[in-house]
Amino acid sequence: MLVRADIFIFYIVWITMAQLLAQEEKEKTTALKDLLSRIDLDELMKKDEPPLIFPKTLEEFEYTFNEHGQLRHTTTGDPFVFNYKEDLHRWNQKRYEALGEVIFTFAVFLTTAFCTILIVDATEDEPKSFIYLSEDALTNADKLLVLIQGSGVVRVGQWARRLIINEDLNSGTQIPFINRAMKEGYGVIVLNPNENFLEVEKVPEAEQSAPDTSDEPAEKRERKEEREGKKKKDFYEKYRNPQKERETERIPIRENSSPEEHTLYVWDHFISKSLAENIFVVAHSYGGLSFVELLIQREDEVKSHVSAVAMTDSVHNVWHQEANRSIQEWLKERCCNWVSSSEPLDTPVDPMLPDCLRLSAGTERHELTSWKSFHSIFKFFDKHLEQQMEDDVAEEEPSTTVTTRGSNRAKHEDL
Repeated sequence: MLVRADIFIFYIVWITMAQLLAQEEKEKTTALKDLLSRIDLDELMKKDEPPLIFPKTLEEFEYTFNEHGQLRHTTTGDPFVFNYKEDLHRWNQKRYEALGEVIFTFAVFLTTAFCTILIVDATEDEPKSFIYLSEDALTNADKLLVLIQGSGVVRVGQWARRLIINEDLNSGTQIPFINRAMKEGYGVIVLNPNENFLEVEKVPEAEQSAPDTSDEPAEKRERKEEREGKKKKDFYEKYRNPQKERETERIPIRENSSPEEHTLYVWDHFISKSLAENIFVVAHSYGGLSFVELLIQREDEVKSHVSAVAMTDSVHNVWHQEANRSIQEWLKERCCNWVSSSEPLDTPVDPMLPDCLRLSAGTERHELTSWKSFHSIFKFFDKHLEQQMEDDVAEEEPSTTVTTRGSNRAKHEDL
């Protein structure tokens, strides 16, 4: 009986100690949460952050592109350094983005192409964008090359900003495609599918609809202004941030508010008006999806004008985009998709969907697929050109035979 009493007492003590430990742990957790709640983490991160004001030119950034198209520091010759200031990731990221914008304006391929206003009937105050066309883009009766980039921050003439900054211009831009195409007698149109809106500074609501206080008593108005001033001061003291980013709003560009809309618009107003007998398309990543959407919207036109399509790691999906069977069959015949893969370049890759032939781009890096498959793409186009010429000859021969026979028959009847 005594043994049982001892066990019972031990059990009570054990439970009590467990409860005390749990209560102590809970109190520690509560104290830690209370401490963290008093710390303004954003304020700590921004405490030593320099202003978010960056150079507007490459020279001011102290960078330039060398003879190999690589971005290098003008003094040290070193590649671009992302962590310019340690432990300030946000500031470094903003600096990187600012450099990306500068590189966009450093459009060296303008020596081989010129730009045109995108909205053909734009008013003076209307948001507008532009695309690049070679001088013979719409008049070249032989060949036309159309370039469609992927989604994101990349702009007209770019495949990947990361490659431009960290690798070179050849891998990150469409310059090699433009130069080779023009050398081989193509006209060129370069799309700009990611410039879909004009970003303007947002007008504060207080300025938009400020109440009329002209009839208020002066004393009341002064007290009100004093309260507002104190409120603003308190707000500033709590969240002071000398490089606070301005609030902006986006005004969409008419009929170009998405990559798909943009591709359709450029087709209707430019590509379809080209005199080229053979139109070829290079579409990277989301650009492939935009092209398939165009094919769905303008099936007959695209099929009758486009000779072949080279995609690079395209993200299109004929099932999700509800492409019909005839479109799927056309893609099988006219399309090749060079995908990221560890296999050697041009090695067949198992098809995931019943559409394009899939070949390895010889790299596992998505953004490099266009550059790695560069030579293969032009060989692919040449092959389709040769096939087109053979088909044209084959179509002409029977008609000549029929004409000759008809002519002989007419002569025979005359006799």
